[in-house]
Amino acid sequence: MTPPTACFTYGSLMCDDIFRAVTGQSCPAEPARLNGYRRHPVRGEDYPGIRPAGDSSVDGVLYHLRDATALARLDTFEGAQYQREAVEALTRDGITIIAWAFIFHPAHAHRLAPGDWDAEHFMRHNKAHFLRRHFPTDRSDM
Repeated sequence: MTPPTACFTYGSLMCDDIFRAVTGQSCPAEPARLNGYRRHPVRGEDYPGIRPAGDSSVDGVLYHLRDATALARLDTFEGAQYQREAVEALTRDGITIIAWAFIFHPAHAHRLAPGDWDAEHFMRHNKAHFLRRHFPTDRSDM
């Protein structure tokens, strides 16, 4: 199998400015869905984790990576509580694309809260805090 050249994101990385801050790149992106997974809040954090969940699905953003540097930086950012896996993401046009996704590691599943993570709430109430905590900067482009 050829390694995926895309990455499905479903939390803070759906925000282009956060994705650029993590990867150092601006990559083409499009809306996508990941079937068979559910997105949960991570206890005490602003971000979510996903895990397999039968009939559920997760909406997110599919980034088409420019090179392996972006993926290496994503690996570092996500850390040990996530594991990178190849998944089948479905684009808005109905095209299935094999992509990387960061699945919450089963050993850390106790950190996932019940219910669904609310992306709109993150954008309105938590994104600025997330940026300050993870990317302290005086730059005006974030």
